[in-house]
Amino acid sequence: MTNNDVLRRIRYIYDYGDDKMIAIFKSGESAVSRETLSNWLKKDDHADFEPCMDIELAHFLNGFINEHRGKQEGKKPIVEEKLTKNIIMRKLKIALNYTDIDILETLASEEFTLSKHELSAFFRKPEHKHYRVMKNQVLRLFLKGLQAKIRKK
Repeated sequence: MTNNDVLRRIRYIYDYGDDKMIAIFKSGESAVSRETLSNWLKKDDHADFEPCMDIELAHFLNGFINEHRGKQEGKKPIVEEKLTKNIIMRKLKIALNYTDIDILETLASEEFTLSKHELSAFFRKPEHKHYRVMKNQVLRLFLKGLQAKIRKK
C-alpha cells in the first residue's frame, strides 16, 4: 500500500471533499494546494499523478488525529520523515480512539484473524525483540473493515 492509497481510502471512508482534506492538512501544520492534493489522489497511471511523500502523509495523519480527538495544547505531535505501516496504524488507532479489541473486530469483519499478542507486536518499538513489521495486507484489510463500518451508517 502506498501513501496515496492510504490518503484515497481515508478520503473515501469519511467522504471528505477537497476543502476538508486541505483543512486536515492545515490542522496537521502543512499547507497543501488543491492541485497538489488532486495529483496525490489520482490513479497511479494518470499523467498528473504525484506520489505522496511520507512526511506529507504524516502531516495529514496528525491533522486527522486533531480532527477526531481535538488538538492538544502544549507539545506538537511528531511528524515522521519515514513512515511505516506500523506508524500509520498507530496514528489511525489514536485518531479513532480504538482499542486493540476494536482493531481486532474490524479485522475480523474482513475475515482476518490476529491474536492480541500479534497485534501488540505491531505497536512495539522497533528495537523490541517482539516487534513485528506490519504487512500491507493487515493495513489494507483494516481500512476495508473501517470502510464497511463507517460507510454503512
